[in-house]
Parts: sequence; C-alpha cells; structure tokens
Amino acid sequence: MKTHFTALDLFVLVAYLLATTALGLYIGRRQRSSNDYFIAERSIPWWAVMFSVVASETSALTFISIPGVAYLGNLSFLQVVAGYILGRIVVANVLLPRYYQGELVTAYALLEKRFGLATRRFTSIVFMVTRGMADSVRVFATAIPVALILSGTLPKQYVMPAAIVLLGVLTIIYTYKGGMKAVVWTELLQAGVYILGGISAIVLIGRSVPGGWGSILDVASAGNKLRVVDTYMGFDRPYTLFAGLLGGAFLSMASHGADQLIVQRLLASRSLKDGQRAIIGSGIVVFAQFTLFLMVGIGLFAFYHGRTFASSDQIFPTFILEQMPPGLVGLIVAAILAATMSTHSGAINSLAAATTHDIYIPLFRKHPNDAATLRFGKLSALAWGVVLTAGALLYKEQGTPVVVIALSIASFTYGALLGGFFLGWLWRRAIQRDAILGMSVALVVMSIVVFAKQLIPFLPGMSGSLTTLSKIAFPWYVLIGTSVTVAVGIVSSLTHPQLTEAEEAGRTWK
Repeated sequence: MKTHFTALDLFVLVAYLLATTALGLYIGRRQRSSNDYFIAERSIPWWAVMFSVVASETSALTFISIPGVAYLGNLSFLQVVAGYILGRIVVANVLLPRYYQGELVTAYALLEKRFGLATRRFTSIVFMVTRGMADSVRVFATAIPVALILSGTLPKQYVMPAAIVLLGVLTIIYTYKGGMKAVVWTELLQAGVYILGGISAIVLIGRSVPGGWGSILDVASAGNKLRVVDTYMGFDRPYTLFAGLLGGAFLSMASHGADQLIVQRLLASRSLKDGQRAIIGSGIVVFAQFTLFLMVGIGLFAFYHGRTFASSDQIFPTFILEQMPPGLVGLIVAAILAATMSTHSGAINSLAAATTHDIYIPLFRKHPNDAATLRFGKLSALAWGVVLTAGALLYKEQGTPVVVIALSIASFTYGALLGGFFLGWLWRRAIQRDAILGMSVALVVMSIVVFAKQLIPFLPGMSGSLTTLSKIAFPWYVLIGTSVTVAVGIVSSLTHPQLTEAEEAGRTWK
C-alpha cells in the first residue's frame, strides 16, 4: 500500500503527543492524597466529566472499527447506542445516588456496604481482569495505523510491537504522574482532536466522491446502507431494535454503573446533580459521535465502491494514509491516538484505584490519606500500564471487527457485576454468599455462551446446544449474566434464615 506520511504529518503527530504528555504532567503535578490522585477530591465540573466519559468510552475502536461496521452493514448500530442512553438514565437515578451517600472511591465499595468485604474484593478482581483484557485489545487497535506508518522503516515483524510500545509508554508517563486530574483534562483535548478528525474525514470524503454527499447518499440508499431500525426479534443478530434498546441499555448500565473506569469519573464530579448531568449528557454526545463515524463508513463504501478489505478495521486507516493531504494525515493519526490514549489512561488509573482501595487499603489497614497509600497507587498505575501494553503485544489480529471483540469481552463479565448491584438493590434477603454464588454461576454460564463454538470439539454430545448458544449476539450477554446472577442469588437466599431487622438496617441500601 502506498502511503503519504510526510514530514509535516510527522511534525503534527509529534507536536500532539508532546503537548498531551506535557499537559498531563503539568495539570497533575501535585497530589496530596490517594483521593486526590484517583477522584481529584471531587472538584471536576460536570461538563468536563461528561466529555471525559465520552472520551474514555470512545477509544480507537470508535474511530477505526465503527466506520467498518457501517461499511459492511448499515446504520443499525445506532439502535444499540439509543439503548446506551436508556441505561445511563437508570444509572443516574438508581446507582449514582447510592455512590454519593459515602466517601467512595471505587464502585465496589458500595457492594461492601451491602454484602461485605469479600464481595468487594471479588467484584474488583473481576473488573480488573475484564478491563485488562478489553483495554489490551483497544491498544492493539490503535497501533494499526501507526504500524502502517512505520511499515517502511522497520522489519515487518517489529512494526506492530514498536507501535504498541510507543503508545503504551507515552500514556503511562502522564497517567503515572498526573492522576485523575491529568486524565480528565487531557481527555478534553483528545476528544476535541478526534472529533475534529472525524469531521475532517466527512468533508474530505465528500470532496473525493463525484457528486459529493448527495451522490454518496444515493449510493448508500440503493445499497440499503441508511437503514437504522431493524425489527427482527431473534437473538442471533446484534443490531436490531429489540437487542439494541434492551441489550444496549443493560450494557450501558453495566459499563457506566458497575465498571470502575466510568464510575470513577462520575465520582470526581462536584455533586450528585453534576454527576447525573454528566452521565446523561454523555449519552447524547455519544449518539451524535457514533452517527458521525458511521457516516464516515457510509462515505467510504461509496468511495471504494464496496471493495473488499482483509479486515474491516483497515478500511478507514487505509483511506487516511492513501488519500488525505499532508498535515491532515498527521492530524487524523493524532486523532486515532487521542481516542485510545484517553481510554488507556483512564483504564490505568481506574485499575490502580481498584487495586489500591479494594485490595491494598483493606488488606493492610491503611488510610487513604497516608503517603504510603499514594505511593502504592502510583506504583499500581505504573504496573497496570505495563500489563496492558504487554497484553496488546500478545493479541493477534482477526477477521472480526475489533470493536465487537472488545464489547464481547466486556459483556462477558459485565452481567455478573451488574447482577451483584441489582441483587443488593432488589432483594433484601440476600447476603454475601448469595451475591458471590450468583456472580460466580453467571461467570460460568457466560463462559459457556461466549466460548460455545470453541467447546464443541470437546463436548460433541452437546454440539447442538452449543451451536445454538454460539449464535447469541453480544448485546444480550449482559442481560443474560445479570438475570443469572439475580436468579441464583434469590434461590440461594432462600436456604438460610432471613436477616434480623437490625442486620437488615446495617446492610440495606437506602
């Protein structure tokens, strides 16, 4: 593939990387305690938290993979995004008020108040494994365009590893030094860059296709690319009205109500009301953002006349490097890096927060304001940065769009986590053993659902059932996992005496 990455592009890209790193180091140059390091002492304005939430859930998957989804399909992914808004409304009114009742730093501290310390540790470890796997995939996705740039300068086998290490090291530097303040304010810059990149792509594609966007929309309409609503009622297709609104809502409830990556940002808001504004507003912004990048895919379909690519994740990067003018290529590549560096930095900080507050402080009986706690938090951020970068190095490219892989990984454990919160909220009789048992069974069930196809050779007698399970689309994973957790927890609670009024008063959420 012939690429046009000029000295001007390199200058733009390097300037961006240096500016982001310097901004993060400057903003987060002082931390007084682990609370300051992880939730900025709840001092961030709601609009900054809102865009930080948007940036943290965007990553390169949106920038690279979502155009490929529209290129191969249509606009029906927006049904899932509409479900995201519904899920955020539930989180804003059900879970967020409970997070603000105490001085919480992690989402899983709320489960300790309801069930006990073991539940907090269990859910925190599940989060760490999930976030570690999913974010490693995101870093790999971002390295694709960087690898295309470096392809002519390094031996082929070293291109992807070099790109991954470059991204990992730069993000680790300012996240380690700056904490949550650095994460949030650099994400505002990063969000501006990648949104500008998406708009630039829309304009350039329109100029590159004869007849502009009028012609593009004609081609898209003829190819059924503009379809948004799909009323299919089965469970084997991901982008339908049924799966999108219901499955997307549960996925959003889990990602924004039970995932430390997002909850930690909401806890950095100045008040509950600000946190509610931030989470609901982020849903509206994300809908507009997904529409933008899906339309990029529609435009690319018209530009390439439906040409087949080895991977759908290569479609947009190929256009960037082959067709965009000098300077803009550097800006777009910077936008791709911005998208993932924002998520990557947030993941590092949230994983470090969970490690410090859910494992270290209870285990060693430390206080959040101790200097030793802050030191441990920073070292945890450094360690997790290395782990995520190493995980990206181990990942191998597949034919499935990376965005689907990452969402499937997240959905795999999200159901168990969300189910734990729902069980605590809906069923007063449940105690710690019920919650852990319910979540454990859900994880086993979802392991079978997610890996059903791979299990067929080992369980030939169950091939029919496993084949059916393998066809379940990823938006349903969270709903299934949540339902299993709650159902098992309720049944388990019937095997022990009900709590006394005094015990219930100490364990029931208000």
